[in-house]
Amino acid sequence: MQRERWGSRLGVILAVAGSAVGLGNFLRFPGQAVQNGGGAFMIPYLVAFLLLGLPLMWIEWTIGRFGGGFGHSTAPGIFHTMWNKARFIKYFGVIGIFGPIVIFTYYTYIESWLLGYSVFALTGRYEGCTDHAAMSEFLNGYRGLTSNQYFSSIGPAYLFFVVTFLVNVLVVGFGIRKGIERLCTWAMPALLVVAVILLARVFTLGRPDPSQPEHSVTAGLGFLWNPDWSKLWNAEAWARFQATPWSQPLKWAHLATALNGRVWLAAAGQMFFTLSVGIGVILTYASYLDRRNDVALSGLTAASANELAEVVLGGSIVIPAAFAFFGPALTLQASGSIFDLGFKTMPLVLDQLAFGRIFGFLWFGLLFVAGITSSISLAQPAIAFLEDEFNLKRREAATAFGVVTFLLCHLAIFGLGHGVVDELDFWGGTFCLVLFGAVETILFGWVFGMDRAWSELHTGADISIPRFYRWVIRYVTPVFLLAILTVYLIQDGLPLLRLQNVPPANRVPVLMTRIVLLLLFSVLSLLVWLAWRRRSEKTEVAA
Repeated sequence: MQRERWGSRLGVILAVAGSAVGLGNFLRFPGQAVQNGGGAFMIPYLVAFLLLGLPLMWIEWTIGRFGGGFGHSTAPGIFHTMWNKARFIKYFGVIGIFGPIVIFTYYTYIESWLLGYSVFALTGRYEGCTDHAAMSEFLNGYRGLTSNQYFSSIGPAYLFFVVTFLVNVLVVGFGIRKGIERLCTWAMPALLVVAVILLARVFTLGRPDPSQPEHSVTAGLGFLWNPDWSKLWNAEAWARFQATPWSQPLKWAHLATALNGRVWLAAAGQMFFTLSVGIGVILTYASYLDRRNDVALSGLTAASANELAEVVLGGSIVIPAAFAFFGPALTLQASGSIFDLGFKTMPLVLDQLAFGRIFGFLWFGLLFVAGITSSISLAQPAIAFLEDEFNLKRREAATAFGVVTFLLCHLAIFGLGHGVVDELDFWGGTFCLVLFGAVETILFGWVFGMDRAWSELHTGADISIPRFYRWVIRYVTPVFLLAILTVYLIQDGLPLLRLQNVPPANRVPVLMTRIVLLLLFSVLSLLVWLAWRRRSEKTEVAA
C-alpha cells in the first residue's frame, strides 16, 4: 500500500499548528494565567516553551520523519526503528496511541458544546442569563447535570455531540491530503481572521465604567504582562535561602523549596497541552514527510504559530474583556474552572455589545473550528496504526476508530458529573503526556545518540538550530520531565491509586473508568504484539 504524503509544506505546518491550536489556547490558557498570577505565570511559561516545548517539538518532528522512512506512522513502530535491539520499547509506544484516543473521547464532547453555544448565540438562547450564576445554571442544564428552566434533558447536547463526532470521523476518513490538510488549509486562516476581529473589538471596549479605573482593557493587559515576582517564590523559604551561607549544602535545598512549584508545574502542563507534544500526534503527522523535507524550521514555525494564537490572541481577548466589564476581583473569582471564563464570562461580556449575537457566534465558532483542527489530529495515530500494521484501507480504519471511540465517548457524556472527565483528562491528558515525553526524549538524546539525532534533525533543514539545544535536549528536557514525574508520584501517587481524593459517590464510576482504560491499553498492546508477529512471519516466509 502506497503511503500518503502531504500536498505542500504549508499544509503540514498548518496541520501541526491546527493540532496545537485548540481549546487550550482560548479556554485553558486564560484560565491558567488568571489562576496563577497573570504576569507571574508568564515567566515560567516562557521558560517552559524554550526548555520543554521547543525541544519536544523538534524531537517529535525528527523521529516522526525518521520512522516514516521505514513505513511507520505511529510510536510503536517509530520507537522500534530507533532501538530495534529492545523488543519492549514498542510497548512504550502504545502510549502514543492510547493517549490520543483517551483525550479524543472527552475532547470531542467538550468541542460539541461550542457548536451548540454558537447556535445559541445566534438565536439568543442564553440572553436571559444576566450573571455568572444564571450562566452557570444554563451550562449545567445543557450538559445534563441538572434539569432546569433552560433544559429538561441532555438531548440537545447529545445531538450536537453526534454532529461533531460525525464531522471529525468524516474529515479523517478522507485521509491526510484530502481530509486533514484540506480542512486546516482554510480553517487556520479563517480562525486567525475571526480571532483578529474579536481582538480588535475587545481593544475598542474602552472603559465601560469610568468610575472604576481597574475596569479596563489596559488593566487586563497589565495583569497578564506585569509579573508579580513574589508569586514565583515561597517567601519563608526564600528568606532561609538568603540567610544560609554559600558553603552550606542546605542552601540549594532551600532554593528548590523557595520556588512556587504549583505555578511552575502549571506552566509546564500548559506547554504540553497547548503544543500537543507528548501525545504522539506530531510524530504521526511528521511521518508523512519525505526525508528531504525540513523539520527544523517547520517545527519552529508551527510552535510559533501556536504561541501567537495562545498568548497574543487567546490571552488578549478573554482576560482584557473580563477585566473591562467585571474588574479584577470578579475575574479572579470567575476563573475557578477551566470553562468558566470561556462559557460563562465571555457570553456575558459579548451580550453587552452592539451586535452581541454576531460576536457570540464568532467567539464560539472560533473555538469550535480550533477544536476540530485539534480533535482530528487525535484520531490520526490510531487510524494510521491500523493502516500501517494491518493494511486496512483509510475508510475501513476510520470506521473502526469511529465505532470504538463513539462507544467510549459515552463515559464522558454520562459520567461528567461523577468525575469521569477529570479521570480521563488525568490519565490521557496529563500523566501519559509527561511519561511519553520523557520516554521519547531519552530515546532521542541517549539511545538514538545525540550526534546522530542532531544530524537527523538538520537533514534538509532550512535553519541551523543553536548548539545550545544539544545540551538542552540531552540533559535539561529529560531532567525536567523526570523531575515532574518523580515529584508527582512522591506527593500524590499513592493517594491517587487509593482514590483518596475522590468523593465516595464518584468512586464506582471512576473505578469503572480505570478498568475500561486498562482494557483499552491491554487491547492496544495486544494489537502491537499481533502486528509484529505478522511482520516476523512475513520475514520468515520471504527468507
